[in-house]
Amino acid sequence: MRIGIDWRRRWRHLATGSAAMIALMLGVARLSAWPEWQSLGESDALLRLSFAHSGARNCRARTDEELAALPRNMRTAEVCDRRRAPVEIEFDLDGQTVFAAALAPSGLSGSGPSRLYRRFVVSAGDHRVAVRMRDDPAAAGFTQQAAFDLKLDPADSVAIDFDATAGRFYLH
Repeated sequence: MRIGIDWRRRWRHLATGSAAMIALMLGVARLSAWPEWQSLGESDALLRLSFAHSGARNCRARTDEELAALPRNMRTAEVCDRRRAPVEIEFDLDGQTVFAAALAPSGLSGSGPSRLYRRFVVSAGDHRVAVRMRDDPAAAGFTQQAAFDLKLDPADSVAIDFDATAGRFYLH
């Protein structure tokens, strides 16, 4: 007794299944390209302001009495609050402030970085952008500033980010 499938009797099932699979693949291919969608207008460009940066901590020097009361392995000269300061940001586009906010620190204890992601749809052409940030509330004025002259073509996408190690804003 031979055990197996007699493929000669199943040709109708195979042909029907193959036709159904081809129709399904063609339908998916058609729907994947329809409807046509464009996130920006034909003469628009995109500016993105995106960064994660930690604000300053409030620290104070310990007194000699406090240091003497601590075990030797815990004697640090400074003690800092766990919570970080909010980061203040201002963004100007062509001389007008279009965004200003105080970004709270992330995390349950407020010890993480402040995060920002904002999109600005602008018309293509020449633009002047300026970014100002204050990460230390004790400092007078803004601690980091940058200004950029941009020439944006239609559908361009430019991101403004902050590099904490270099202490400056940059474009990419």
